[in-house]
Formats: sequence, structure tokens, C-alpha cells
Amino acid sequence: MGGPDYRIPRERMVERQLAARDIDDERVLEAMRTVPRESFVPTSYQSSAYDDSPLPIGHGQTISQPYIVALMIQALKPRPQDRVLEIGGGSGYAAAVLGRVVDRVYTVERIDALCERARAVVAELGYDNVEMICGDGTLGWPAAAPYDGIVVAAGGPDVPRSLKAQLAPGGRLVIPIGRDPGWQTLVRVTRRGEDEFATEDIADVRFVPLIGEEGWR
Repeated sequence: MGGPDYRIPRERMVERQLAARDIDDERVLEAMRTVPRESFVPTSYQSSAYDDSPLPIGHGQTISQPYIVALMIQALKPRPQDRVLEIGGGSGYAAAVLGRVVDRVYTVERIDALCERARAVVAELGYDNVEMICGDGTLGWPAAAPYDGIVVAAGGPDVPRSLKAQLAPGGRLVIPIGRDPGWQTLVRVTRRGEDEFATEDIADVRFVPLIGEEGWR
């Protein structure tokens, strides 16, 4: 006998939690229909994989609520040819979803155990356009810069200078920002010129702290 079939709860999640709200990018919706979220959570939480909530993945970290993953990716305004950097790779789930809508994804995770586990899951599922990197995400990943999009899955006090510097002209950076480590505003920063950036507020959110040299210490 095979394991549980998650196709129905996955489709229900897309229709009720995403499409019924404000997620209308068809490519994002299709990616969320395709990527098996249950593969990215601990076995004990797989039955809750499509609940409308974050779930613990160990080491004090979480896999974000499905709606938040879709919201942040949609806010990037992703294009098929884009190269995207994700900060806070965590379980690898959001990077896998991103990999279905853009050409290449680089994702940085500071906790080695999570990074290695996510790398194994991503490889097992065959997402060969996603590269997991273990390190300080607040410094970005200069080796593959510049990026058309950067998405940060942790809340920082400010937008890290290194990330702004690694954004291509016209590129979009989506990040939770707030002086309270527990509450943030999700913003989109668009690079208009060498030293010119436009910032838009998207939503109030709550993320784990962005820890690193250019984040929370």
C-alpha cells in the first residue's frame, strides 16, 4: 500500500487559501498545486502540511503558511527568465515553488542542519534549478549576483545593504522589515538606478528574526 494521497488537500489549499484571497498569478498558483509541501515538513506534521498556518521544522524555525509563500513570490513579480536569490531557505519549500516559476533559484540558509536536509529533499524531488547554500543570508550570495529578484523569509530591522547591492537594475526585493523582531511590514524594494530604490508596503506579517552580520545579532 502507498502512503497518503495529498493531491486533494493540496488543490483545496490552492483554491481556498490562495485563489479565494488575493493570489491571482496563475503561474504561482500552478506551482503551489505542483510542489508537495508534505515532503518539506517533519513526518509528524505531514498530515497538517496544507493547513492555513506555519509549521515547525526544528531549530526554532518554521515553514511559512502557504498563503505567505504565495504572497511573497507573487510580490516579486516573477518572470520565467529570472534568476532569484532567497534568504532563509529553511525547509526548501519556497525555493522549490520559486523554481517552478523562474529560471534559477539560489537559496541561503544559516542553520547547517536545515540547509543539508533541504538540499537532500530538493535533490530527491528533482528540482535541479535550485541551489541550496549554507551561510549568512544577510550578506546575500555575491558569486551569482546580480539577481532579478530577492526574497527574504525572515524579518530584519532594515534592508541589508548587501542585498540591495546584489539586485539587478529593475530588480525586486521582497522582505519583512520592523524594529520589533516579532512583527514586521512586508515591503517590496525596486531598484530604479545605481543608488535609487523605491519601496512599497504590502502587508503586516510576522516572521522569525533575520539573524546575521547585516540583520539581528
